[in-house]
Amino acid sequence: MLKLRPKMFDESAKSHASKELWRLVLYFIAVFIVIVAAESLIPSIVTSKPMHDAINEELSISGEKKVTFSQSMKIATEISSRPKIMITSLLCTVFGTLISILYCRFFEMRRVTSMGVRWNKGKAVVHYGTGVGIGILMMSAITLLSVICGANSIKQVSDLNYGLIALYLLAFLVQGMSEEFIFRGYLMTTIGANHSTVTAIAVSAVTFGCAHLANPGVTPLALINLILFGVFAALYMIYFDDIWGVCGIHSLWNFSQGNIYGISVSGTSKSESFFRTYPKASNAALTGGKFGIEGSIFTTIVLAAAITVMLVLHDRREKAAAENAAVKAETE
Repeated sequence: MLKLRPKMFDESAKSHASKELWRLVLYFIAVFIVIVAAESLIPSIVTSKPMHDAINEELSISGEKKVTFSQSMKIATEISSRPKIMITSLLCTVFGTLISILYCRFFEMRRVTSMGVRWNKGKAVVHYGTGVGIGILMMSAITLLSVICGANSIKQVSDLNYGLIALYLLAFLVQGMSEEFIFRGYLMTTIGANHSTVTAIAVSAVTFGCAHLANPGVTPLALINLILFGVFAALYMIYFDDIWGVCGIHSLWNFSQGNIYGISVSGTSKSESFFRTYPKASNAALTGGKFGIEGSIFTTIVLAAAITVMLVLHDRREKAAAENAAVKAETE
């Protein structure tokens, strides 16, 4: 299982990156800090005045001289959930994509094709479109399961701002792509160059999960599900040997969650959506709690099924390759 290596790993092996795993992880942490700083710069400027005004208002109401840490975090969460701020933040994740590409190209000295940026005579469009469909399907299955099992209820929203939803779609297309370029296009392929496929998948998936530990409402089950998503995305990307499919899956997974079904996306506040999903159960393992449905057992079930499908597909490909090699050897 997972013995076949994708072409992007072989291309990445020609890079100048270190072969020591611990160094690769340390370098990634440094690059990730730069990415977070770059992505946060414009949102920080945009939120500075609203934060200042909100803090002054809180102080005038309470009569205190300064706000507590919990009060400031509450204010920051409220402001960051405003559509203008949230969409700006999501769009600024484009810096994650750009920095990942620049680092791999000019520091590791490898081609962007080694990151899965392949066109394959139009297959990129097909793979991206298929990923879009899979992302919607998976999140729909998770939401439907939660409703059928009585954990959540769902209601249609009548008064919609279609322009705002379109902006959210654009923003999530950028954001989903960014995380895939960072964790799969950069980190996974860098590790896969000189280490086993299993190691590349495991390290990139765990790192992806840990990157969300600061999100509001995160739970142990949410962390497990994030890692499972990372494993699924890695298996999917390796199978098709390009990055476009997982970009589509990730973007529409988030958009469907937040702007179709009205569920908190990884702990962020709810936004404009076609439906609203409300918790009926009190158990956070069923509803996901404040983190959203990504923290529920229904997400675990769907991701486990998706991983199983990908493992079966990989196994079939490896068996077919072995049979072809055996036939070729017999004819020579």
